[in-house]
Amino acid sequence: MYGRIHSYESFGTVDGPGIRFVVFMQGCPMRCKYCHNPDTWNADGGREVTAEEVAAEALKYKSYFAERGGVTVSGGEPLMQLDFLIELFALLKRKNIHTCVDTSGICFDGNDPRYERLLALTDLFLLDVKHIADEAHRALTGRSNEKPLAFARYLNAHKKPMWIRHVLVPGLTDDDGALRELRTFLDTLECVERVEVLPYHTMGVQKYRALGRAYPLEGVQPPSPERVDNAKRILGAGKYAPKR
Repeated sequence: MYGRIHSYESFGTVDGPGIRFVVFMQGCPMRCKYCHNPDTWNADGGREVTAEEVAAEALKYKSYFAERGGVTVSGGEPLMQLDFLIELFALLKRKNIHTCVDTSGICFDGNDPRYERLLALTDLFLLDVKHIADEAHRALTGRSNEKPLAFARYLNAHKKPMWIRHVLVPGLTDDDGALRELRTFLDTLECVERVEVLPYHTMGVQKYRALGRAYPLEGVQPPSPERVDNAKRILGAGKYAPKR
């Protein structure tokens, strides 16, 4: 089974628990205005590898994983290459490696039986919720949020642990009303273990320039510490205890 990847990160510490080997897949159907990896969008970009090659590379770092670490597959959008992801995780689980998927859920299809196979092989999902309001989600990413929210419900119904991530962008995703609405949605999910508020940054600007693309959020500055703290308070960031 071949897949297309963008790159690896050998000692990731922000994409799941512990020290992790992170695989960045190539290809994404969304065009998030704050995306800092536009070089992963093209599904024909990157390089072609086998699942065995990726597993072998990841296993070189197994001694660093300890009890909490493992392998995270990020993107791009990993679910665009579902068959490859399933094969890779099957190989890793044979070696007792903790597996994690960082996804927006934008490719989810509840009628596709392959998702049950993926869930059986995945220990944790990092689910990026871009915006709780569909119209705002479309404006921000070019796509509806119907599938991402459906994927969150699907994971919850199958009792799969998930961490929710929300990128805080001034003027786009930091409205208190929208944050409260997102919190209300999260409170319906019993399997959310953690909520992370990720402050918007401008580290991807140079990539847009290198690709000859206009940066969509030119002039937008990172949120203030006060706004970040406000979002964390509303969303219950950190170890998550849903209201009952």
